[in-house]
Amino acid sequence: MKIKKLNKKIIVYDLKDFNIKQTLECGQIFRFNIEGNNAIVYSQDKMAKLTTYEDRIEIETKDVEYFVQFFDLDREYSEIKNVLRQDKMLKEAVDYGYGIRILNNDAYEMIISFIISANNNISRIKKSIEYLCSHFGKNMGEYHAFPTLEELKSASIEDFKRAGLGYRAEYMYGTVQRLTMCDIDNLKKMSTQNRFEYLLSLKGVGEKVANCIMLFGLGEKSVFPVDTWINKVYNDIYNKEETNRSKITKELTDKYKDLSGYAQQYFFYYYRDNKKK
Repeated sequence: MKIKKLNKKIIVYDLKDFNIKQTLECGQIFRFNIEGNNAIVYSQDKMAKLTTYEDRIEIETKDVEYFVQFFDLDREYSEIKNVLRQDKMLKEAVDYGYGIRILNNDAYEMIISFIISANNNISRIKKSIEYLCSHFGKNMGEYHAFPTLEELKSASIEDFKRAGLGYRAEYMYGTVQRLTMCDIDNLKKMSTQNRFEYLLSLKGVGEKVANCIMLFGLGEKSVFPVDTWINKVYNDIYNKEETNRSKITKELTDKYKDLSGYAQQYFFYYYRDNKKK
């Protein structure tokens, strides 16, 4: 991918491998706003403003290197897509979501965000996260940072209820307190299986949420989160009525191996957008 890094700007020239709307709306991030060709993205205490032109995307930010990594701009997605297009069941989805990039989100932020996301809709997820940011995160001027673990551990169960978490409030409180006793960096050093088992031990984290955290927050591309849409994809492709999502997950990760996370994103975005049954 051809990019240019300036003092407070990144210019991306290969639009065939990067589409802002596709990347932000494929279920891997919740702190963003899109309006026409413009978007604003927040991560931790950082912000980037993106604009799409006919021949380029410009990313304005004070944290250039952070967002080069965040948007995975050093990775060549054309090669990944060419491999996945060889699967006749995936080719159409890859072509449809040509500009999706898997973001390198902060692991802790993903744990909190995806616990909130379980059995929830996008509007409510975003409102709950924004509540936590505005009430516990640092005021950055234009926006509030995602609250650090130190800041969030002062929140009570009632605070989480006021954030709209409902039954998740107790889960969140327990998990935040538990995370204060765990160095997130140690989680990054664990094997895939040990990471998965640790995440499952957190309140409010099931298999799908654990795999989302691993994919979007820990860079583990060999996982395949299975939600309602992926369950539909699987049953449609294989002409089945399977409801055991653990079984589906294993079968799909066995098939796509180290490219499982990419395949999941293309399938998810294509089927959700086209509402295929």
